[in-house]
Amino acid sequence: MGLFGRKNTESAVATATLPVDPALAALTGDYTIDPAHSSIGFTVRHAMVTNVRGTFAEHEGTLKLDGSDPGASTASIDVRIASIDTGIADRDGHLRSGDFFDAEQFPLMSFRSTSAEQLGGDKYRITGDLTIKDVTKPLAIDLEFNGTATDVYGNERVGFEGSAEILRSAWGLTWNAALETGGVMVSDKVKLNFDISAIKNAA
Repeated sequence: MGLFGRKNTESAVATATLPVDPALAALTGDYTIDPAHSSIGFTVRHAMVTNVRGTFAEHEGTLKLDGSDPGASTASIDVRIASIDTGIADRDGHLRSGDFFDAEQFPLMSFRSTSAEQLGGDKYRITGDLTIKDVTKPLAIDLEFNGTATDVYGNERVGFEGSAEILRSAWGLTWNAALETGGVMVSDKVKLNFDISAIKNAA
């Protein structure tokens, strides 16, 4: 059973045959992602020989967890493209431009979950719709549930970390430059990285 995903007949039948884990049942509720303690980033191969890493500093999202019926849980995340940060201002400006994300016309990248499955233990695969620019395509994210904690301010927190790989060209991010030695400047394959801490909303 998964912690996320839109409820459907198949998942309802599957979860009905499984005992409810008390630890999961206790997670039931609405959560808000804490951007100050979360990270959404990416890794992409540059010039065929090294990796460039970046993050999106501004993002927000919600989780609706149902431990008694995990298939009814959902996740929603919006990322502000203009907040991209690779540590090089000129490169960040190029990524915001029409060659790549066109942040002025398409300011947000979004993910909306549709289903989930448990891969074993605390590992899950969450599937949903990823929208970049004006293109929406399915994306599967492998996540690990890192547990729960009550912080020093009394907030109930849950944590997840995970990753997914995409071909950026599928979302219309096709800019590139050929290298004299062969190959291209920027790889098509991009690894997305997620490290999420979410706070349970007050009842």
